[in-house]
Amino acid sequence: MKTKIGLLYGGKSAEHEVSMQTAMAVLKALDLEKFEIHPLYISKDGQWNKGPQLTGPVTNLKELEFSNKEALPPTALAPAMFHSAKEEKSSFDVIFPLLHGPNGEDGTVQGLLELLNLPYVGNGVLSSSAGMDKVIMKNIFAQAGLPQVKYVWFIRSEWEKENEAAYQKVESELGYPCFVKPANLGSSVGISKCTNKAELETAFAEAFKFDRKIIIEEGVVAREIEAGVLGNDHPECSVAGEIVPKKDFYDYKAKYQDGETALIIPAEITESEYNELKEMAIRAFKALDCSGLVRADFFLTREGKWYINEVNTMPGFTPFSMFPLLWKHTGVEYPQLIERLVNLAIERHTEKQNIKYTME
Repeated sequence: MKTKIGLLYGGKSAEHEVSMQTAMAVLKALDLEKFEIHPLYISKDGQWNKGPQLTGPVTNLKELEFSNKEALPPTALAPAMFHSAKEEKSSFDVIFPLLHGPNGEDGTVQGLLELLNLPYVGNGVLSSSAGMDKVIMKNIFAQAGLPQVKYVWFIRSEWEKENEAAYQKVESELGYPCFVKPANLGSSVGISKCTNKAELETAFAEAFKFDRKIIIEEGVVAREIEAGVLGNDHPECSVAGEIVPKKDFYDYKAKYQDGETALIIPAEITESEYNELKEMAIRAFKALDCSGLVRADFFLTREGKWYINEVNTMPGFTPFSMFPLLWKHTGVEYPQLIERLVNLAIERHTEKQNIKYTME
């Protein structure tokens, strides 16, 4: 019997297009002899649309942009979308969310799926939410004893009230260069590198376009090394990979538009350096109570010191993205990786069904 997958993609965030690319790639890799695929498309304005079951290959992104006659918000559409009209049992065996950024990767959709009691691929509500908010994530990492570069953060109202005080805090505690980022976005959207106050002021305004909270991190001279983590209670770590941007830093255009980035897999690091990276990646995974997958990003300085930068709870997932490439070089091909994630989702859901929420 085929496994019925609801493939959830699109979304309202600035990473809508990245999600579409990911969905296209996953669809091409799924074995239609093993899986029954039902596309679930969220438009840029937040409307949820259910497409027809896919019976063949999809050739372009436009084929994935469905528009139902009466598209509804998820709260109204969820029962019709996820459940059979005549049965209490779910229409799907598992939901595969391929959503990046807010309203998808931040625990909101995960919460909806939890309420519907549906198995879903990837991280749960807590780890998704904490992993999306860079400030909360870094606070948890600090509690776990993971080394990080120095950072400060602000909410928009603080900055609007006392912007000079904000700039002075950055200059006194971090100095230049520094990086200004929205706290709750991925794919390097809204990130700026600053080397002076004028650039800092511009960067604050730019980052606040995308979030009410921003984080500013100390700039370090270091290599950017990443690793993939896969599993539930007993996670495994992939080989390491290195990002070598031809630009000043790894921004959105370098990732998705220009191709101005080299990915070196496996990264040229020593065995002891890899073992330290592996231990930190798995510790970060457990600190956030992750499940399914994360990509863990690190800095390695010339002196051989590691800093964890962040984890991504739903990393880019095309065959040419870092996470799948890391696992390919570890011995797990792209279709196998997708199947493992589906199995991990079902495993986690099955375990949850044994939890008692009421006293007998």
